[in-house]
Amino acid sequence: MMQFFIKNGLRSLAFFVLINLSVGVTETVNARSFFQEQSEQQIDFIQYKGEVVDSETKKPLIFATLNVEGSNISTVTNTEGNFVLKIPKGSSSANVMVSFLGYKSESVSISSMNENNTVIALEVLVIELPEVNISVPRDAVTLVKETMRKKGDNYFDDPTIMTAFYRETIKKRRKNVSLSEAVVTIYKTPYTSNRRDAVQLYKARKSTDYSKLDTLVLKLQGGPFNALYADVMKYPEFIFTEEAMDDYNFSFDRSTRINSQLIYVINFRQRNEISDPLYQGKLFIDVEKKVLTSAIYSLNITNKVAASRLFVRKKPRNARVYPTQVAYRVDYREKDGRWYYGYSNAQLEFKINWDKKLFNSVYGMTCEMAITDWEKNIDIKEPKFKDRLKSTIILTDEAVGFSDPDFWGEYNIIEPEKSIESAIKKIQRQLKKSQ
Repeated sequence: MMQFFIKNGLRSLAFFVLINLSVGVTETVNARSFFQEQSEQQIDFIQYKGEVVDSETKKPLIFATLNVEGSNISTVTNTEGNFVLKIPKGSSSANVMVSFLGYKSESVSISSMNENNTVIALEVLVIELPEVNISVPRDAVTLVKETMRKKGDNYFDDPTIMTAFYRETIKKRRKNVSLSEAVVTIYKTPYTSNRRDAVQLYKARKSTDYSKLDTLVLKLQGGPFNALYADVMKYPEFIFTEEAMDDYNFSFDRSTRINSQLIYVINFRQRNEISDPLYQGKLFIDVEKKVLTSAIYSLNITNKVAASRLFVRKKPRNARVYPTQVAYRVDYREKDGRWYYGYSNAQLEFKINWDKKLFNSVYGMTCEMAITDWEKNIDIKEPKFKDRLKSTIILTDEAVGFSDPDFWGEYNIIEPEKSIESAIKKIQRQLKKSQ
């Protein structure tokens, strides 16, 4: 959940962690592996798997975007540079545009892609001074303010229905202990509208091994809203209200490019005299069109007690819980001259210090969401309130378990990390033994 921490007119972006005492028992779910091959039923799509890498170093490119040209179908690479892309049959003559910030975009024909292992290498884009004169504000804060003001000109101005894939994970140190995934429908209101986006759950699944959590049950409250509210242009009130601009220092950093467009990188950090936990990070702005194309930012957690109040709703009396990292990322995509929310993630790491215990516990929570398809429709009928997801949702309580290998059908998902895939298989083997 995104907590609204209001002080001096500023709202701080946060989600709740619920920590409850519980018996260390492995959750019982149907253990059929969703990683197994789909049954021989009639399907109307072709699935391609592969990775996106740097052409010279061969290092994976994380969160690279793949978009089927001439459509709104897209996906992103995971933290290991891997992707899975499902394309309707009959689209083999189309191309896939692969892009990554600071690299030359590459158009790859679907007919040349291998269904099991396609490697796409992108070249680093050499930055050159623009040959045309571009009016650039003298100071960084002026550029940021102008970008915020021009969102009505640059971002979707019609109601839009978006299909999105959402995943959240909980780790104890480096080991996965809980995985939840969902396909959701987002009823996106225009960027100039003050109305909140509505979210409806289509399908969800989970796999949790509570025995790895000692005597704790950790739950993330808010589900997809944790990722959705990272959309800075739609929800500036969480970070950059007009008044809050004065609480930050803005400065120009290096430049880069997206395709042929010059992108300025703006650093921002809260002023030293501001004591409340605010944000720091980088904004990637198209200088010519004044478009925010990406943002990477984190919460200042110097004041551990104040930061803890933002996130922890419940905890045992004999434990002190402090966030050690709170970070967000949001990426936007462009279609026909308009930009829209495409991908975001949130990462939370926290430490639990126990009374009368020598060692502490370290847990990490990650959630991410990617738009995989969308359509504009000014006559969109939003779901009734009773059918909408609440911002207080706990997805692990709603999901039904990793029980159906054909669960996702033609829906695009973010390729799971190898560590996640291994964790799920391990949990499922344990469950099979207990049956």
